[in-house]
Amino acid sequence: MKTKLLVLFTIFSFSFYLAQKEHKFLDTPKLTIEDLKKTKSTLKEDAPAEVLYRSIHYYIRKDYEMEIKIVDRVKIYNKDKAEDFLNKEIALYEAQSGNEEKLSNLKAYTYNLENDKIVTNKVEKDSKFKSTENKRYNIVKFAFPNVKDGSVVEYSYTVFSPFIREMPKIMIEEEVPIIYTEYVLDTPKELGYSINYKGSVMPKYRISEERMLYGADYRTYRFGYENLKAFLDENYVKNIDNYKTSIRAELNSSYTGNVLKSYTLSWDDVRKEMMEEEGFGGALRKDHLVKDLLPAEIKQIPNELKKTEAILKFVQKNYTWDHKNRVFTEEGIKNLINTKVGNSAEINILLVLLLRNAGINANPVVLSTVNMGMVTNYLPSITSLNYVIACVESNKQLYTLDATSKLSSINVIPPRAVNYNGFLFTDKKAEQINIVNPEKSNTYLEVTAQLEKDATFAGHFTDKDTKVYAMLNNEQYEEDKDGYQKENYKERYKFPLSNLKSGALNDNEFETSFDFTSDSFVDGVGGKFIFNPLLFLYSKNHDFNQTEERRNPIEFISAYNKNKKVTITIPEGYKFETLPDSKKFKTEDDAIKYSYLVNQEGNKITVESNILVDDSFFPKEYYPAFKQIFDAITKYEGQLVTVVKK
Repeated sequence: MKTKLLVLFTIFSFSFYLAQKEHKFLDTPKLTIEDLKKTKSTLKEDAPAEVLYRSIHYYIRKDYEMEIKIVDRVKIYNKDKAEDFLNKEIALYEAQSGNEEKLSNLKAYTYNLENDKIVTNKVEKDSKFKSTENKRYNIVKFAFPNVKDGSVVEYSYTVFSPFIREMPKIMIEEEVPIIYTEYVLDTPKELGYSINYKGSVMPKYRISEERMLYGADYRTYRFGYENLKAFLDENYVKNIDNYKTSIRAELNSSYTGNVLKSYTLSWDDVRKEMMEEEGFGGALRKDHLVKDLLPAEIKQIPNELKKTEAILKFVQKNYTWDHKNRVFTEEGIKNLINTKVGNSAEINILLVLLLRNAGINANPVVLSTVNMGMVTNYLPSITSLNYVIACVESNKQLYTLDATSKLSSINVIPPRAVNYNGFLFTDKKAEQINIVNPEKSNTYLEVTAQLEKDATFAGHFTDKDTKVYAMLNNEQYEEDKDGYQKENYKERYKFPLSNLKSGALNDNEFETSFDFTSDSFVDGVGGKFIFNPLLFLYSKNHDFNQTEERRNPIEFISAYNKNKKVTITIPEGYKFETLPDSKKFKTEDDAIKYSYLVNQEGNKITVESNILVDDSFFPKEYYPAFKQIFDAITKYEGQLVTVVKK
């Protein structure tokens, strides 16, 4: 990874014992007519919404129960683009022990201005339901009624929680501007918390001190922020939340009855706890269920990695992922064997069991998918995990496997699981490992076409992908064959297609092909044919067009190589009058390379372009280089051919 220029996270513990002049925290301002009259944000004119006021208050009582009080007030400027603020969900955690969080005093309103008066619509909450993503969460949802452009929506509630060791990560920045937001933690003095802070935004108001609160000795942390600009999403960022400023508190110690206790959790503690869970460690002990599953010819393969690959293909062929990301089994390994369908934990724990049954050193790796956010070494937590893959150690090398995808292979796993860090759980320890796809993914676009005398083109096109790209295309195709072809080809190319075919090839590649005819590629000027030799493979635009300074690193799902090759035959009696110039260029460190080559043989021309990006991660400082190179690519691939009669 190109990490030498970038530090991903800034993490430290606050210890401000010299407080700033105290700001008035936990004081919800009155909603005003001026709030409702606002027509646009002063921080970002085209923002669909902005947070007027937000307060997150964690208060741990002397009985060590926690009250979480939330107040959120949002101005809506464009309701059609602010849906995330109009449909809310509150997640309530329920532990296996039966301890659970409880919701209280939920109030939610929509405010509108009518005849210079504030009109209030009260919101009714919907019923509670179990999360489909994590069965340990109950979800309460509600939607705001009568929302218009210009409305203000507001909600407040309290959650009573027995879980004081680890608190949720709170995002300070949003994709919309924030006028004011605050984070408050009040805890009895005898409890010690680490305040893990990530990001670049510093609070305008901050207090960290010991004082009398609620009639007792308390330690309080209070951080307030004003006029935060929108944290804009950018192309080529896997999960923008990974880079926003955030706060997370974790209990590290207590001092009661003259006894000091440490509660700092390690990933080995997480491993031990998960190994005691029936849905994880219990499943890994069900080796008797797989004793006779593997064919003898697979077990007899002498080469360990070839045997590993064969077992992976056996699971891929016989068992199907149900598209549920889980770190625990739900129906169990026995049910998976019988029904042939299971979640990510069931599929990949079965893979681990089969590998072990074949004498291979295999263990599970737990992680968080990209959409859930990154897990880190410094914040061990079961609740941050939602996925399992398999890992094989052979000749002191580690190899990752994920059988949820039919076209995955050794060290080529689905992008949803490639989230920087994972934790390898053996019988003795937990070990952090890097989760990457080390091999390049290739795309080969090839066109063979014939120019006719009536200025039409007829030809054949193939689009072949390897590695991660092949895996993704195959998953999308198998999920919706017609939809895949419609979105990627029929709607994309505005000319007649025929014999459209898509599917996986025997070597884990994926290919789509079609025949075409079109009269839209050629301009006839003064008896000449003028056209771009890349035909429909030429694009006038590229995605490295950001005008604002790049804020985040550049993340691809894989290092890649994209090759375009077009061969065009012109009619007898015609000749090429002008041809494009060939060109090669690259960055100084060879991280990005490009070539555009033109070759003529008689009445045939071949144009081939190739872009190589040698890593999946680049620091933000590389963005100008990407922009410059792709500007140049657009220029060179825009060159034209002129064909005339001899």
